[in-house]
Amino acid sequence: MKLLAQAVIKFLLGFGCTWLLLFLPAGGFSYWNAWLLTAILFIPMFFAGLVMWKKSPELLKKRLNAREKQGEQKKVISASSLIFIAGFVVAGLDFRFGWSTVPLWLVAAASVVFLCAYALYAEVLRENAYLSRTIEVQQDQKVIDTGLYGLVRHPMYSAVVLLFLSIPLVLGSFLSFLIFLPFPLLLVRRIRNEEEVLAEGLQGYTDYMQKVRWRLIPHIW
Repeated sequence: MKLLAQAVIKFLLGFGCTWLLLFLPAGGFSYWNAWLLTAILFIPMFFAGLVMWKKSPELLKKRLNAREKQGEQKKVISASSLIFIAGFVVAGLDFRFGWSTVPLWLVAAASVVFLCAYALYAEVLRENAYLSRTIEVQQDQKVIDTGLYGLVRHPMYSAVVLLFLSIPLVLGSFLSFLIFLPFPLLLVRRIRNEEEVLAEGLQGYTDYMQKVRWRLIPHIW
């Protein structure tokens, strides 16, 4: 129950912060794109959290822990948070003042991409019980090389790229999309550091890197 309480508190804090960052700059609750994003973001998140609490509480505990120990990763997380906050605020202001307009068909397409990326993220969580939010080598951790991990070494980050780049389009803001655009470069930095940690501390990871060549996108990187 303590774990459930922690998850609920974090969920409510995330929901509240998202509302403030979107509706406050938008000047009211008529920002329908923000309603759309909160629906497709938090409804699946709520049910995914319940499933993890019932089926895999240890994984939920790891996902709730966001305290990075690696100095390099702390910088990446801080920069990502700034992008997230700035992107949301600019999206709200964009709606309020009409700086840019994303066509409805593109908003719909971005919403579909977002939900597909969410499903991909959920599949990664199902495959990898060691999937902590922090970069670390866990006790008795093993290399996962099946399923999506047989295609790319970091399928979770592949899903995260799709999620982040679809968010500003769901919000109907090209200006916000420009702010989110550097995010994949931050992930590249995070991945390189993460692989150094895993190659040094996780047995078999170096062989896995030779077996699966691609990090994020097959045949590209």
